[in-house]
Amino acid sequence: MNKFSYSNEKTRLNLPSFNNAIKKICDIMRRSNCAGALQYIPEITWILFLRILDEIENLEGEKDRYSISSPYRWQDWGSPWGSKRIQLQMSSPGVVLKFVNDELIPYLKNLKYSANATGRQKVISQIMSGVDGVKIDTEKNLLAVLDLVEEISQAKVDTTHVFPISQIYEGLLLKMGEKSGDGGQFFTPREIVRAMVRVVEPQGGETVYDPCCGTGGFLAQSYEFIVENCGSTFTPEQVKFLKYRTFYGREKENLIYPIALANMVLHGIDEPHLWHGNTLAGRTIYDGLFQGVSDRFDVILSNPPFGGKESKEVQNNFEFKTTSTQVLFVQHIIDCLKPGGRCGVVLDEGFLFRTNEAAFFQTKQKLLTECNVWCIVSLPEGVFVNAGTQLKTNILFFSKGTPTEKIWYYDLSKLKVNKTHPLTLDKFDEFFALLPSRGDSENSWTVSRKEIEEKGYDLKAVNPNAFIKKNSRSRAELLNLIAEKNREVEATLVVFKNYWKITGC
Repeated sequence: MNKFSYSNEKTRLNLPSFNNAIKKICDIMRRSNCAGALQYIPEITWILFLRILDEIENLEGEKDRYSISSPYRWQDWGSPWGSKRIQLQMSSPGVVLKFVNDELIPYLKNLKYSANATGRQKVISQIMSGVDGVKIDTEKNLLAVLDLVEEISQAKVDTTHVFPISQIYEGLLLKMGEKSGDGGQFFTPREIVRAMVRVVEPQGGETVYDPCCGTGGFLAQSYEFIVENCGSTFTPEQVKFLKYRTFYGREKENLIYPIALANMVLHGIDEPHLWHGNTLAGRTIYDGLFQGVSDRFDVILSNPPFGGKESKEVQNNFEFKTTSTQVLFVQHIIDCLKPGGRCGVVLDEGFLFRTNEAAFFQTKQKLLTECNVWCIVSLPEGVFVNAGTQLKTNILFFSKGTPTEKIWYYDLSKLKVNKTHPLTLDKFDEFFALLPSRGDSENSWTVSRKEIEEKGYDLKAVNPNAFIKKNSRSRAELLNLIAEKNREVEATLVVFKNYWKITGC
């Protein structure tokens, strides 16, 4: 068996089959009091998670280490052939729904309080932490959903596809951003995530951290990158480190935190270390998965929220005080990087060009003094349109330990991006080709530290190769155009003079 997957030789299903099953599940939930994606995706999350967890633990073959006891395993109550489900359905209508609400959910939520609770049991409890009961309106609809989820099996996956369950789940998460303000702020476009991970290149044996992880996209993609690029040579101990001691994150939103945990487990990260609480304030809701964690990391990948306002109490945790959330996150990221550590972070245009506020200036000065900011990618407007903003953004790449001497810029800002035409990975082709040499092109150039200091630490990407298109009209055509506009102005003045004469105004 592959060290990183759980597929076997059962009947193969292709990706469209899975997508069709998910679509049917969503359709049922949408007519079952779960109208929006932020209502039905959390419901799908915990049900799908329990299904796949059951399969993973069955394939691991260590029955004495099952995280969930009978009759609370999926195979007991969720599967149409489960002994508990058959027993319940043979009794009276409504008992399956009652069992799930009154017995199953409380049991799963309390697993973390078990004596010697394992890391996986704590993860299960946290995924269920926001579930107070089934949102699906009727037992009939619940059973229909359970039957469809039963068909979604990692073991039935065509081995030509890598982690298809997680890919389908990512498609679900993307739906949270289809309407402005409906969860898009928690989901960084995956093409940007993949590009950033490819540049930073996390390696086996390194720790990866996201201080505002949202649905866990950067961490999950980092796992896939490591497996794809060096996983085949890993020893059992290296595999264990990857799955249990590599990925760390923080998320404050109650609804999103369990989704991030499930997303990471479905990608193959057995024990994600996610801290639930406000990163900047240091206030924790649950830190049971973050015990004994170092405060320094090898790799940081993140898309901090921009536009937020922080209180004076929160500002007191930082060297340079400001209400601007993104500035405080940059300070946090610098402090959390190990010497030699690498970072890729999405930041708004305002952070780059603002020099008139002390905290912006001081934070950028600290960044360029303590870190080598070796690349800034200027992204097009519209990249985050699904998060409800057209705000211009950039990606900064830097390493900690040596000061910045020069920055290589790459400009993607001229691309037209919107909901129907999102930014795709192929648009980074020239960027990746020029990246090793930091070569100059129509879209790339280099700026020295001295030039940046002379501009007061204005880091905004201003492409020196951009040019104003010359007007193709002849001199005679331009003169005729000017004369025509003058006549229009004179005619307008005549109208006003007549108006004044008539009205006396």
